[in-house]
Amino acid sequence: MHDIDTLRSSLIARIDAADTPDAVEALRVEALGKQGAVTALLKSLGAMSADERQTAGPAIHSLRESVTAAIGARKAALDRALLDARLAAETLDMTLPVDAGTPGSVHPVSQVMDELAEIFADMGFAVATGPEIEDDWHNFTALNIPETHPARAMHDTFYCDGPSTGDDGARMVLRTHTSPVQIRTMMTQKPPIRIIAPGRVYRSDSDATHTPMFHQIEGLVIDKGITLGHLKWTLETFLKAFFERDDIVLRLRSSYFPFTEPSVEVDVGYSMVKGKRVIGGAEGWMEVLGSGMVHRKVIANCGLDPDEWQGFAFGTGVDRLAMLKYGMDDLRAFFDGDLRWLRHYGFAALDVPTLSGGVGVAA
Repeated sequence: MHDIDTLRSSLIARIDAADTPDAVEALRVEALGKQGAVTALLKSLGAMSADERQTAGPAIHSLRESVTAAIGARKAALDRALLDARLAAETLDMTLPVDAGTPGSVHPVSQVMDELAEIFADMGFAVATGPEIEDDWHNFTALNIPETHPARAMHDTFYCDGPSTGDDGARMVLRTHTSPVQIRTMMTQKPPIRIIAPGRVYRSDSDATHTPMFHQIEGLVIDKGITLGHLKWTLETFLKAFFERDDIVLRLRSSYFPFTEPSVEVDVGYSMVKGKRVIGGAEGWMEVLGSGMVHRKVIANCGLDPDEWQGFAFGTGVDRLAMLKYGMDDLRAFFDGDLRWLRHYGFAALDVPTLSGGVGVAA
């Protein structure tokens, strides 16, 4: 018992004298570690008789508790002293500006939407919007899309479940294009009309260049004496401003869309630079737009006289334009929500590229 009391006094005195956390930790290992003095005494209880354990056991356990308590108290005191010393030495200048933290960024689709709106505003176009859940008449019938057209099939279009129906009793759909906005505009606004219709659209498709939801921008002009030449000039002026190049070359190919006649696919020339396609020049051709003169039936469906009013329409994917201009290669990444991708491709909210110089011409 005398040896235990002596060991207790010695260990506690050394613990109280320790002046660093490392020194306290060394004493803990010396006393309570696997080879420690207190641990050795605890191990010795197994070789004692029952009477010896009854006498020595409480004393040894009391020793362990005393040493453990002294180590904990000394650690707390040293930690407190270190904190006090740090608080006394460090100062905080309250007049310094607050750290703004990690700033948010503008999604490439939002950025391109703003660029497109700015370009077309310079050309005299207004922005028109409409519902994303549309009735069959506005989404298909008014646009001269027949009942047998593949676009109406379940594998291409998202039909809404439930009793909700449109004005003609047909089922509602998630709009497959922003063309219904053109219909609603022609039915509510007197010509001349010059609008763009940007927004989300939905189609049952998914791969590296297609997603079930994507962004589209369409344009519509209704006026007197409108020709295919006006359409070509508009698209050429738009693409030159968007890609910020004067060497944009267009190729118009005849095509078929139910809502335009004649219909043309628009290809833009590209050049190969360091193994990559760059818009501009004419080393190759890449399809970027669908367009044409608004079909007479569409104009008539909206209550206008096709013998008096003519027009053109065009449409393209905003996401694909962003891919072409800013060098992205997978459309699905736009909607994955990966912050690493957004930090790489996103635009600083206060330092985004702008097209404030405009298109340089008047429509």
